[in-house]
Amino acid sequence: MTTVTLIGTRLAELGTEFVYGGEADGCAGCPYRDQCLNLTEGRKYRVIEVRDGGQTLDCAMHDAGVRAVEVEPASITANVPATSAYAGSRVSLAGPCPHTECPSHEFCEPDGADFDAEHRIDEVLGDPPHDHCALGRDLELVEFAPPEE
Repeated sequence: MTTVTLIGTRLAELGTEFVYGGEADGCAGCPYRDQCLNLTEGRKYRVIEVRDGGQTLDCAMHDAGVRAVEVEPASITANVPATSAYAGSRVSLAGPCPHTECPSHEFCEPDGADFDAEHRIDEVLGDPPHDHCALGRDLELVEFAPPEE
């Protein structure tokens, strides 16, 4: 399901993905609050259309203003325990990892996915980018389906 929202003009490009952070201090009293603050906090979104002819609106948080775009929830690429890595199954992330230098770190702690939540696997992608997990985890790289609104 798509949603029309306002985002910073620098982000307003087809295909841009972002995690919605919620209301910021500068949003207080803004006349566009209802159009900007209409997404789910912590969820990852993808811009699927930039509204043509839309004007750039002033914004206290975005120095170049905001524009109207259509977004939809985005899929998330993640590492999960290999024993749970089946398309269609629901799985949780293995847990936090302190090894930020690891090439798999961004998939072990993916933006927009909570450790406490279960996610439906849309596709199994295969081996993770690392050669060896420093925590001894047997992991598989998967694509989580976008959450249903």
